[in-house]
Amino acid sequence: MSTTTSSSTSDALKSHAKAAAHNAEEVVVETGNLVTDAVMSGCWRFPLQGIVYLVSRPALFKVIGPSLWKFALISAGVTIAMFVFTYLPQVAICTLFSGPLSPLVAAALVLGESYLIVNFFARSMFLSTVQDDVFDAVLLQEGHESLVSKGRELTSSSSRSGFERLGKSLTSSLDRFSSDNIIKYIISLPLNAIPLVGTISFIFYNGMRTGPSAHARYFQLKGFDKNRRATFVDRRKAAYTAFGSAALVLNMIPFVGILFSFTSTVGAALWASQLEKKGVAE
Repeated sequence: MSTTTSSSTSDALKSHAKAAAHNAEEVVVETGNLVTDAVMSGCWRFPLQGIVYLVSRPALFKVIGPSLWKFALISAGVTIAMFVFTYLPQVAICTLFSGPLSPLVAAALVLGESYLIVNFFARSMFLSTVQDDVFDAVLLQEGHESLVSKGRELTSSSSRSGFERLGKSLTSSLDRFSSDNIIKYIISLPLNAIPLVGTISFIFYNGMRTGPSAHARYFQLKGFDKNRRATFVDRRKAAYTAFGSAALVLNMIPFVGILFSFTSTVGAALWASQLEKKGVAE
């Protein structure tokens, strides 16, 4: 009897182990395909195009200028404080797992933690409102007046630039970094303890989760309900992963990351403009 029971238990364990291995293999393959599709989508370029667009149109600084210096000070203060008080302790901890690469791994962790804290403080200072202004201004500049007018009052003079026609917003600002994303971001931070592969996985994982939030204002202007938005995003999962990953890398750059949060918003608006011109979101 005991021999039969032992044999059954052993077979069950082997079956579970085989199933777990198969599931793990599927996850690895699926993740690899997603990363490949994300890179091939080319949507990682939009956050970079946002930088060029902002530099070539200084008038846009009138939209972000009043708030930019406040956010920059917060970013610098938080990043410096995190490196002063938490970097060395995290190097010591990472040494147990990463050996000689622990200084680089700890730096990645500190930058990831700083980004989270800066984002929290920036949101409390109406970052989302400013991002909506930037998004709408770019859409106006690209000729999408009818779309922007669904969510904002506009001045009547069509001869003025899009940046100068912004009126009162008719909708409430949306949170681009939800509590669910914050929790998943925190949970995924330890991935950075794995040199290179872990950091890349961290970036793509959070890029996949936060990428769609770049178009929160776009979905609002389009009047998408929850189901329509989910369907739209699911069809472009790789593209949003590429965008979100590129934006995250830029946002984690010390001191200037907060500026890149605005240029990524510009890039998101340029992407939305492209979608509108192709008519794929109708």
